Amino acid sequence: MNAKVLKVHPADNVIVALTDLAQGDTVSLDGASYTLKEPIAAKHKFTMNDMAQGDKIKMYGLVVGTAKNPIAKGMRISVENTTHAVGDLHAREKKTNWIAPDVSKWKSKTFMGYHRSDGSVGTANYWVVVPMVFCENKNVDSLKEALLEELGFSSPKKYKQFTKRLISMYQSGQSVSDIQEVAFDETTIGVSNNPLFPNVDGIRFLTHSMGCGGTRQDAQALCGLLAGYITNPNVAGATVLSLGCQNAQASILKEEIDKRSPQFNKPFQVFEQQKMGREADLIGEAVKQIFTGLIIANQSHREPAPLSKLCVGLECGGSDGFSGISANPAIGYTSDLISALGGSVILSEFPELCGVEQELCDRCVDEATANRFVDLMTRYNQRAHEAGSGFDMNPSPGNIKDGLITDAIKSAGAAKKGGTSPVMDVLDYPEKVRKQGLTLLCTPGNDVESTTGMVGSGATICLFTTGLGTPTGNPIAPVIKLSSNTKLYEKMPDIIDINTGPIIEGSETIEQAGGRILDYLIKVASGEEKCAADRNGQEDFIPWKRGVSL
Repeated sequence: MNAKVLKVHPADNVIVALTDLAQGDTVSLDGASYTLKEPIAAKHKFTMNDMAQGDKIKMYGLVVGTAKNPIAKGMRISVENTTHAVGDLHAREKKTNWIAPDVSKWKSKTFMGYHRSDGSVGTANYWVVVPMVFCENKNVDSLKEALLEELGFSSPKKYKQFTKRLISMYQSGQSVSDIQEVAFDETTIGVSNNPLFPNVDGIRFLTHSMGCGGTRQDAQALCGLLAGYITNPNVAGATVLSLGCQNAQASILKEEIDKRSPQFNKPFQVFEQQKMGREADLIGEAVKQIFTGLIIANQSHREPAPLSKLCVGLECGGSDGFSGISANPAIGYTSDLISALGGSVILSEFPELCGVEQELCDRCVDEATANRFVDLMTRYNQRAHEAGSGFDMNPSPGNIKDGLITDAIKSAGAAKKGGTSPVMDVLDYPEKVRKQGLTLLCTPGNDVESTTGMVGSGATICLFTTGLGTPTGNPIAPVIKLSSNTKLYEKMPDIIDINTGPIIEGSETIEQAGGRILDYLIKVASGEEKCAADRNGQEDFIPWKRGVSL
């Protein structure tokens, strides 16, 4: 490791520990020395000077907190001595004179994708089965049971095979101690079947807990989200199960599909149980229609597409004190590369943009876009306060333990995922992406709800950073997982695709990592590589109820 500490921005008055530091250690930075008053764990921050109660704490060049009480130079900032604070918004200073990064290396590159009739290109080719209401979840599960294994789409049931081995040992009379010593060995697990339809990546079953009993606004938003999945370029066709009497009507779904794709022509099947009668009639007919739909979907093939056809969702979850220094800036540079190439990127999680509103407003292409961003942020935070919460309560216990002690610190690092390009558009959940470049999408900070929303808005692949480790994936879009530190990458290699720890260690620049990430993203988008979330069958799908979710 080349350095023990880091000052992120020249205007900062706190320093980040890149490794564990002991009480009494003296560290030097930019010609100044700091003797630590207490142990500073890696990822945490200590003060550069004595602070009085009420003094502003700055990181990333932004106000990220206020001293609750006096903090001596060389002491750690913590929840005990620091409270959340952000700088005041002022008149927008337009900063859209962007200097795009050099993209000559990727200018002529393509990815192998599925071309749709509306001009969009998918990174995958799935059939989706969606219920309009939770009452149909059981029928969705019945279809899953009927189709996946028989069509060769099921993954190896590795833990089921392990259980069978234990049963065999028990039945053969082996002792409890013998059974307890058996290790689970993935290398002994058989491979999955060859799919009957090799050009189809699978069938995805999107169960949820909504559709009725909530507000009409929630039903409308659900229909919009499901329409986003059905019209997503990664989807070849869809089967919809409706009970019939629920708030989320199939007619609303069709209206939402028309909004997103006026010339929609994918195979689209709707089955209404109260109209059809017996469950067996519904399931039998649905199995037949899905099968014939898959025959059509299998006629698609991957073909070359320019990188401008990519739509990339930017996400973080299980963040740590290094996320905003390594992984997030790295995919921020990837984001800038994609924007410069004419592609689209989505930055969401509005509770995690608290404190960076001014910067993002200044980057908006016009006043109307900036005003919409501020309006959505203000109304969302107001709803949170009315429920007895607020954006300041966003950091999780894991975040705090690993150095993200205020929402503003977390947000300032999270926003780095969006790079430096102009903000071309601002959308409310679950509107569809309509412009090239960077789009801000209003979603919760909950990583699964946010990823679900971005894919519903058109993301065909996602970059997901984590410092603590999270196995999240998505049913229809590959989710590439990036670790902020090498320790995590080595500890959880089964869920992490890319390590950005070398940035912390000083052996790689943010720009080098960002380019490496884009190269890998192209391979995954082309079907040459399978990301860990897809290998693990991680298909998380949680629609956002428009109440308060941070």
